[in-house]
Amino acid sequence: MGTTMLSSKCSSFSYFSTRRIAVTIKVPKIKLNKISTARLPNRSLVVAELDYLNKYISTTTTTRAKEDPYYSKINTNGSTTSGTSTPNSMEVVKLHLIMEIVADRMEMHKNIGAQRDNWNHLLMTSVNMITLSASAMVGLAAVSPGGAPIVALKVSSTILYMAATGLILVMNKIQPSQLAEEQRNAARLFKQLHGELKTRLSLGNPSENDVDEAMEKVFALDGAFPLPLLGSMLEKLPRTVEPAVWWPRQKQRSPGKEQLGGKLKGKNGWDARLEAEMRKIVMILKKKDMAEYLRLGKEVLNLNKVLAVCGPLLSGLAALGSCSLGSVSSSWPVMLGVIGGALASVVNTLEHGGQVGMVFEMYRANCGFFKLMEESIELNITEEDPHKKENGELFEIKVALQLGRSLSELRQFAAAVSSSHEEKDFEEFASKLF
Repeated sequence: MGTTMLSSKCSSFSYFSTRRIAVTIKVPKIKLNKISTARLPNRSLVVAELDYLNKYISTTTTTRAKEDPYYSKINTNGSTTSGTSTPNSMEVVKLHLIMEIVADRMEMHKNIGAQRDNWNHLLMTSVNMITLSASAMVGLAAVSPGGAPIVALKVSSTILYMAATGLILVMNKIQPSQLAEEQRNAARLFKQLHGELKTRLSLGNPSENDVDEAMEKVFALDGAFPLPLLGSMLEKLPRTVEPAVWWPRQKQRSPGKEQLGGKLKGKNGWDARLEAEMRKIVMILKKKDMAEYLRLGKEVLNLNKVLAVCGPLLSGLAALGSCSLGSVSSSWPVMLGVIGGALASVVNTLEHGGQVGMVFEMYRANCGFFKLMEESIELNITEEDPHKKENGELFEIKVALQLGRSLSELRQFAAAVSSSHEEKDFEEFASKLF
C-alpha cells in the first residue's frame, strides 16, 4: 500500500512538473491578420495642413508679377511658378548680394593693407642695410692696400649703392606707408557701408533707389581707393593738396524715407534754430578745420617731396664716389662714398620709417571727412521741402557725434560762434576728435 501511494505521488508530481514546464515555454501564436499598420492621414487632414501652410505664407508674402523672366519661386507642392514674390523681395536679395561684395572688399583691403605695410618695413630695412654695408665697404677700401682687395670692395659698394638708389626710387614712387593707410581707410569705409546696408535691411521695405545708392557707394570707394598699383594708383606726390573724395554725388532723399514711424510730422524736426546752428557749423568747418588740415597736408607734402629727392640723390652721389675710389688721388671719393651712404640711410629712415606718406594721406582723409559733412549739411539746409530732408533731430545727433560733441556742447558751440564779434578770429575748432 505504501508503495502504491508513493507511486501515485510521483506520477502526480511528474504530471504537474510537465504541465508547469509546458506553460512556461508556451509561445503564443501570432496571427498575421491582426497586425496593426500605421494608417496614412486622410485627405481632409492633408488639405487642412496645406491650407494652414498657405494661410501662413499669405500672411508673410504677397504675390506680384515680375518682369524678370528668370525670376521664379518654388511652390509648396514642388512646382515652379513664375512671377510670384514678396514685396521688395528682389531689392532685399540685391542688397544682401551687395553686402556680400562689400564684406569681400573689406577683407581684400584689410589683407592688402597689411601686405603693403610689410613692404614699407622690409624695403626700408633692406635699403638701410644695403647703404650702410656699401658705406662700410668704401671705408675698408680706403684703408686697404692696392690691388685686388680695393677693386673688389669698390665694385661691390658701387653695385650696392646702385641697387639702393633703384629701390629708393621705387619706394618714393609708390610710398608703401601711404598705400597701407589708403587700404586701412578703405577697409574702415567698406565696414561702415556694410553696417549701413545692414541697418537699411533691418528697417525693412527697401526700394530700388536704395540698391542704386549702395552700388554707387561701392563704385565710389573702388575709385577712391584702387587696389592695383599699375595704371590706377593715386598720385603719391601731387602738385596740390585736395580732400579725399570717396562718396558719390549726393542726391535729395525721397519724402518720408527717414521719418519716425513712416509718417510726415510738421517740419520733420527742422526749425530756424537748427538751420542757423548747422550754418555756423559749416562755416567753422570750412574756415578752421578744413583750412588747418589742408595747411598741414601741404607742409607734409613739401617735406615728403624734399626727402624723396634727397634720398636717391645722396645714394647716387655715394655710388659715384665709390666708383671713383682709387682712380683719384684726393680724398673726396671716400668722403662722398661714406658720408653719402650714411645720409641716404638717414633720409630713408625719416621718410619711410617716419611714414610721412601715411601722415599726408591721413590729413587728406580728414579733409575729405569734413568735406563730406559740409556737403551733407548744405544739402539738407538748401532743400526747401522739409520732408525731403533727413529728420532734424536725428541729423543733429549724427553731426554732434561725428564732431565728438554732445548735443548740449554742439548748441553751446554754435551759440558761441553767433555771439563772437569776429567770426574769422574764432579760435575753437568744430571737431574735437582730430
